[in-house]
Amino acid sequence: MRTRFQGNAVAELPEPVTVTAARTVRPDRREAFEAWATEVQALAATFPGFLGCSTLRPGDGGDEYHLVYRFADAASLAGWEESPERTALLQRVHDLVVDEQFARVEGLHGFFARPPRPAPAWKLVLLTVLGVFLLTSTFHLLVQPLVADWPWPVRLLLSAVVVVIGLRFVVMPALTRVVAGWLRPS
Repeated sequence: MRTRFQGNAVAELPEPVTVTAARTVRPDRREAFEAWATEVQALAATFPGFLGCSTLRPGDGGDEYHLVYRFADAASLAGWEESPERTALLQRVHDLVVDEQFARVEGLHGFFARPPRPAPAWKLVLLTVLGVFLLTSTFHLLVQPLVADWPWPVRLLLSAVVVVIGLRFVVMPALTRVVAGWLRPS
């Protein structure tokens, strides 16, 4: 919400809302998708609170289109998103696309906020080596004696499964929390 001062009173003004719909279009359906996107833009423009819409086309060899539309506030956007006309249009697009992703930003802060910078690759490699070392050492100390008589390909597969699952869901999340200040110093 934006704040506006009127005398001694403070009034909260609704923030504009921007939605981006990224759609990966089937290569043989690009022309049909572009016609569909033009129809969506024309329809959206008839709704209260509509501020604008545009289609960002993919570059050479690309297949991801971005349909960006903006409304004056969340209530106006909801009127558009919950409309039967939009629902009918969305039912038609499923045959034209492979994937869809949506992002929503209220106000201007989303245009100026920066995502966190990724940690340097060498730090991530070092952290991953530490995680693999911890997991494989633990596996060899605790599990290996129990499966020593199993065929080596099965033991190796079990080790790989334990290490990958352990890294993804336990060790790396814990390690990145513990060393967050080192990974991405402020």
